[in-house]
Amino acid sequence: MKSAKFTTNMMPNLGVLLRHWRDLRGSSQLDLSLDTGISQKQISFVESGRSVPNRQTLMAIAQALDMPLRDRNTLLLAAGYAPMFSESAWDSAEMTGVTNALKRMLRQHEPFPAVVMDRYWNVLMTNEAAPRFFGGFIDMAARQGPRNMLHLMFDPQGMRPFIANWPDVARSLFERVYRESIGRIVDDKTKALLADLLAYPDVKSEWKNPVAIGFMPTIPLGFIWGDRVLNYFSMVTTVGTPQTVAAQELRIECMFPADEATEIHHAEMMAASGKP
Repeated sequence: MKSAKFTTNMMPNLGVLLRHWRDLRGSSQLDLSLDTGISQKQISFVESGRSVPNRQTLMAIAQALDMPLRDRNTLLLAAGYAPMFSESAWDSAEMTGVTNALKRMLRQHEPFPAVVMDRYWNVLMTNEAAPRFFGGFIDMAARQGPRNMLHLMFDPQGMRPFIANWPDVARSLFERVYRESIGRIVDDKTKALLADLLAYPDVKSEWKNPVAIGFMPTIPLGFIWGDRVLNYFSMVTTVGTPQTVAAQELRIECMFPADEATEIHHAEMMAASGKP
């Protein structure tokens, strides 16, 4: 244990953070002790501000509580240590290897739409098919940036009028926001995003608490194109074993035809929306 270099007003902040994350995970001091091998007494001392553990012990606690990397940095700072995980931007030089891999994935998913998003569903990268696909329904150039996939789906001036099963899709998107939030934590910016979605016309507050819909393996996303409904489903990919905040917060979403008819008509729609 190390305490000499810390001021007394820093230690309670660390204790508050630790208790906060224990509460979020439904973990008692005893549970955390069993998960980490750190004595319950030591954990109690940290939470009460009587002592501050070393970096290794803090990271063992953070790992046991499944804390996102950004929040692990906050925990380290509260203890008086330097952050361990880089918070450089997603397009920084250190992320070149990851972004090159993302570009390769986006290209390989042609001719179907694929996008890379941050934790708040802001679009960072797309393949060529994505803007052409959405441009087949609305004027994407007229929408103000940054482009956000949730706003695109909920906005009556966006894709919403073209979504055949929009109430079901809206419910599923609310559920995804909670399920895919980093570390299963809905932070203040995510809460603000959810509030913005609820402010759209005819969005019901109970949709934040979705229930299972039917017995299908996925909820198809049906787009109305002319007299047809094109059905898709999506797969979301994350970066494995991330060691930077940006890498952990990236999401790659790829749309796939849900049936053979959609695969055929998708090619027709893409041809009608313009050549790459």
